[in-house]
Amino acid sequence: MSAQTELWKNWEGREVDDKFPLRQWLGSSDHSAVFLTQRTGTGSQRAVIKLIRVESLDEDAQLSRWAAAAKLSHPHLIRLFERGRCSIDGTRLLYVVMEYADENLAEILPLRALSPAEVSEMLQPMAEGLAYVHGSGLAHGHVRPSNIMAVDNHLKISADGLGKRGVRGGGRAPSPYDAPELNGSGLSPAADIWSLGITLVAVLTQREPQLKNGDQGRSTVPESIPQPFREIARRCLQADPRQRCTAADILTEVQNQALAAKPPQTKPVSAKAFEADRSQPRSKWRILGPVFIAVLLLVAWAGNRFMSHRAPTPAPSEETRPANAPPPTAETRPANPASAPAPVQTPAAKSPAPASPKEKPAQKGVARGSVLQQVLPDVSRGAQNTIEGHVRVSVQVYVDASGNVSQAKLVSPGPSKYFANHALAAANRWKFTPPQRDGQAAASEWVLRFQFARAGTQVFPAETKP
Repeated sequence: MSAQTELWKNWEGREVDDKFPLRQWLGSSDHSAVFLTQRTGTGSQRAVIKLIRVESLDEDAQLSRWAAAAKLSHPHLIRLFERGRCSIDGTRLLYVVMEYADENLAEILPLRALSPAEVSEMLQPMAEGLAYVHGSGLAHGHVRPSNIMAVDNHLKISADGLGKRGVRGGGRAPSPYDAPELNGSGLSPAADIWSLGITLVAVLTQREPQLKNGDQGRSTVPESIPQPFREIARRCLQADPRQRCTAADILTEVQNQALAAKPPQTKPVSAKAFEADRSQPRSKWRILGPVFIAVLLLVAWAGNRFMSHRAPTPAPSEETRPANAPPPTAETRPANPASAPAPVQTPAAKSPAPASPKEKPAQKGVARGSVLQQVLPDVSRGAQNTIEGHVRVSVQVYVDASGNVSQAKLVSPGPSKYFANHALAAANRWKFTPPQRDGQAAASEWVLRFQFARAGTQVFPAETKP
């Protein structure tokens, strides 16, 4: 952990502007940090506060951008509440208070890629939110998985980085999500679309696409990505910003795909249409229909009479009855043997000889494993009482063919070493029913997502291999 991160974490328990307590450190970089906080006067509403160091930063311009973003209101945009200046231990800072999110997409991608259905659910609100931002004369500038958030099961994009078109990044570190022209022309809707294309590839493959050397910023889109997402990503990642699609184009494409996936619905017939139909002269098919049905009934009656006058097949004797057939009883014996159909005699099937081990066909394919025994972390009641919201820890476990954990490692430790260490210790004690590969027990890999809260601890296991 860097010295700057240690400094941020040491500010837990401090207060910003005499009204925003720094409840819990959630994450940080060299120039900013995010804490859990509360908004007083709103029923102690849980919120997030972001602190930014002001070195080489235009403070007035940044506060102005936050003020413009706070005026926006959209169901797929994180709300901004208060903003201002503060100082902690002599460090001058800007702060912005915003809506609390349960988690972001960057926490999911180390564990697994999204399914096509999940990408469809993500892409529509993303396109709606970006179309609204672009229609307001602003650009996002930071489209990436860490800024795609879940708030009470609603997907939203961050709003603290919004800015006017043409604003440059201010010397920030380059990112694979940045459009090739970003440093030269600044924020733009087209640059956001490029970032969305990179995000689309990342969430489907768990890898960011690589730029081709010397190809003026053109990016490769893997052929393994299913349609329509492959074509959408290609349109987003055009080297020429003028050739990229827009957020509105993506929204239209997603909506068309959703309509195409719905089964056709039968149009209901109104009472007025039914009355009009009754007033029309009857066609020849309506006249011949009853005649045709009457002929079918007559044929069926004649056939039944013919079958009932056939000589009945005698019931099987004790010699001809199969050895494993039960004797006739009052319930199974026909009440009128002369008219009831005779039972069909089926010779007793011979049981096949048991196959030898060499002859037994091997079971092909892979059968998934399951959790045999789960162990919850042994955390103290006092530690649980310090939790605001949820603390999430993800542990990857390697399981041998006997179902025992051979190795466990943290893939997402969360903000607390205490809860991370207890989750890791518990994961090592889990037991599994191993998966079957071609009829044989096989090793496997799992990701255990521990979710700590004041009310208790939940674990969400997911088998990732085979």
